[in-house]
Amino acid sequence: MEAASDPLSWDSMPSMPSPAMRAVNDITFGSIAGMVSKVFEHPFDLTKVRLQSQVLDTTARFNGPIDCLVKTWKNEGFRGLYRGLPAPIVAAMLENASLFMSYSELQNVIRRVNSQPLSHDLSLPQLALAGAGAGAITSFLLTPVELVKCKMQVQMIAPKSLLVSIPESTAAATLDSTLGPISRPLPGPIAVFMSVIRTEGLRGLWLGQTGTLIRECGGGAAWFATKEFVGTTLIKRRGSELTRKDIVPWESALSGACAGGVFNFSMFPADSIKSTMQTEEDLRPRGSNAPKPTFLGTAKAMYRAQGVKGLYAGCGITVARSIPSSAIIFLIYDGLSSRFG
Repeated sequence: MEAASDPLSWDSMPSMPSPAMRAVNDITFGSIAGMVSKVFEHPFDLTKVRLQSQVLDTTARFNGPIDCLVKTWKNEGFRGLYRGLPAPIVAAMLENASLFMSYSELQNVIRRVNSQPLSHDLSLPQLALAGAGAGAITSFLLTPVELVKCKMQVQMIAPKSLLVSIPESTAAATLDSTLGPISRPLPGPIAVFMSVIRTEGLRGLWLGQTGTLIRECGGGAAWFATKEFVGTTLIKRRGSELTRKDIVPWESALSGACAGGVFNFSMFPADSIKSTMQTEEDLRPRGSNAPKPTFLGTAKAMYRAQGVKGLYAGCGITVARSIPSSAIIFLIYDGLSSRFG
């Protein structure tokens, strides 16, 4: 049965493009899917980072995700909900382009190692392995961008302004550690990026890399494997002779939604530790001579402060927003791949 015979199917196009064209398609389609999903989810991501970053505070600034969203809206307005958006959009485009391209190429590597044709469908463990490898590769691109994003997302609740030079015209109303309005110049992503390089060097851009690597490696395996498993299960309900390429839009969305929830819940502690490390100097400055936070050290401190609950601060809203966000990503990616790939 051809996918085009189903009225709900994506339009079919010739298969097996050249490796170069396949890579271009993966980068383009992944970038578009990531950009669209990030615009939708950014206010919830900002809430997650702010909740994660207060775990080690003596007094919490927010009582939960709803309280954080309400206070952000009340004190910072619509613009506050999208603070730091350029960096996450770049991150989302990089992440999804890298993930999908690496995932596709690693599948072909696995086929070659096993002397299988490129058209051969891999097993679920093999797909999970390709997903883990794709996540590991992507993590090195993501950490610097997420560092800038996290620093920008806590600017308004930081106890003091960042030590960077910016024009007076960029000054804006902001908040101190008790959420009271004060006037403070807020640096943009380029200023934050350059500040990190000046104070920490290029190596400083990869602060939190261990957490990103764990999250993306394990999350990539969970994300792709869950999507493939749920998607294949739904496809086979329509006909045992159908393959993964015969997936229809609602199946892409549903399987993507499941994948998003599994990814974020399973790897959330690693993300919490990473975000805390990346905002530590902004929210709880310890001086230039103090040792830099480490992954294990931060994990222990968070566990001592609030136990397992601290490692999952902001998890509920993250999983809730990741479900529709991941559905959007796979709906767009699968649709573009089927129509133009």
